[in-house]
Amino acid sequence: MRKALRGQDFMVRIANIEIGEFPLLLAPMEDVSDPPFRAVCKENGADLMYTEFISSEGLIRDAIKSRQKLDVFDYEKPIGIQIFGGDEEAMAMSAKIVDATNPDLLDINFGCPVKKVVCKGAGAAVLKDIDLMVRLTKACIRSTNLPVTVKTRLGWDEKTKNIEEVAERLQDIGVKALSIHGRTRMQLYKGEADWTLIGKIKNNPRIHIPIFGNGDIDTPQKALEYKNRYGVDGIMIGRAAIGYPWIFREIKHYMATGEILAPPTIAERLQACRKHLQGSVSWKGEKVGILEMRRHYASYLKGLSHVKEYRTRLVTTDVLSEINGILGEVEDHYSNIELQLA
Repeated sequence: MRKALRGQDFMVRIANIEIGEFPLLLAPMEDVSDPPFRAVCKENGADLMYTEFISSEGLIRDAIKSRQKLDVFDYEKPIGIQIFGGDEEAMAMSAKIVDATNPDLLDINFGCPVKKVVCKGAGAAVLKDIDLMVRLTKACIRSTNLPVTVKTRLGWDEKTKNIEEVAERLQDIGVKALSIHGRTRMQLYKGEADWTLIGKIKNNPRIHIPIFGNGDIDTPQKALEYKNRYGVDGIMIGRAAIGYPWIFREIKHYMATGEILAPPTIAERLQACRKHLQGSVSWKGEKVGILEMRRHYASYLKGLSHVKEYRTRLVTTDVLSEINGILGEVEDHYSNIELQLA
């Protein structure tokens, strides 16, 4: 069932997993949605999160990077592990490996548009062959006891927007929820996401699994507008959460009260950045943790005037104590400005 009555509230469920009345999902993003990033998003209201997508071939080869992406923690629950691939046997074997790590669900990526994935016949490439998509999905469902969900796109290009057929066929073989990005593969991330077909699927009387919309949700106002216009069961947020995990709490506050929540203070921004940094170092080791954190500083410091000097120092320093010192300087400098403007 898409929703189950509990008291006076309708709760969205994926199989037997309750995820809220209108859940906000953190999208799986390569090189972004790791445990340190997920931790700050969970703290700020993400209801369901996914790992970075994991290559089925990499899991079978026991590739270290692929295996590390299987790390999930109790405080993250409910959490889904996402895999991708274009071979039935490899996907089946990967599903068994994922099953043993005990996440809440298994998600299949049929939407990634990047060339290195598509060239392997995986991700969004599978949208060109729905029969193959069905076979790959069946292989996973047969190989795991976990609920299986799918994330995909409208189609390969403007001429092949086959998502309505995809939704029905995937539901018919046992997929428990579907997340749909409102673009084709050929669009990549360009142009405006079109949610029209997402809404049409949600309102299809044959469809009873949860339908989550994804694409371009970057403000509380837009989240509520799309919820009301398209009737989706929840919203998946990706790029808007990078460096701004508060997007989840802001959307929830606006939907509950109709009021815009005050943005995070400088102190809150730096606190989240430090938590993210410390988590990165703890999970990946100091050298790699510091290196991979560099991609996030620009987002955490976005909008601060004359911040380039601090940002440059942050991405060229590889000593943890020095980085924390720079973050302290940033907080002191901009907190004083914040007080003066208040």
